[in-house]
Amino acid sequence: MELVVHNINGEATERKVKLNDSIFGLTPNDHAIYLDAKQYLANQRQGTHKAKTRGEISGSTRKIKKQKGTGTARAGSIKSPIFRGGGRIFGPEPRDYGFKVNKKVKVLARKSALAYKVKEDRLIVLEDFSMESPKTKLFVDILNKFNVSENKNLFVTPAVEKNIVLSSRNLQRTKITTANNLNTHDILYANKLFILESSLPTIEQLLA
Repeated sequence: MELVVHNINGEATERKVKLNDSIFGLTPNDHAIYLDAKQYLANQRQGTHKAKTRGEISGSTRKIKKQKGTGTARAGSIKSPIFRGGGRIFGPEPRDYGFKVNKKVKVLARKSALAYKVKEDRLIVLEDFSMESPKTKLFVDILNKFNVSENKNLFVTPAVEKNIVLSSRNLQRTKITTANNLNTHDILYANKLFILESSLPTIEQLLA
């Protein structure tokens, strides 16, 4: 499989890059994508929610009324869950929402997400570029050249490019990641996936 290499002016060059068919051309596995994306989102949850039980709230432990003769139900503590201000029954407890997904499933999920982007013509291979200084306006100009300024975009760089990261930091719909940190959720989230040419060997080495 071959894709045309584009420059930052939004123009197709005369060069083509060959993609690994076992990664970008395989039949996508939807269930693997689901598991990997679900794990990613689960790991983002803090899990610090907490409600106090009757044994944890402050309050007197004295018996609030006599056992018999009141004509109402017996009650032994002001901290009972049936009273206002009492403890909560079966309230949330701090927990870790993470769960295990096998490495091979995670690799298959990333391959499948990339294959979907190729199939839907949402993957663009870009010539390597760098920015001399952080300029959001220059980065927006690149997006405008591809007519994707209103889209959700993901740029994959071979390594951390400080000026590119700083230039795109204020753009809510644009995210920058490195080839080593590419994950299924980010690939699916993006309407357009821009991969810098020198990032491809790293991606293929990790997923092959």
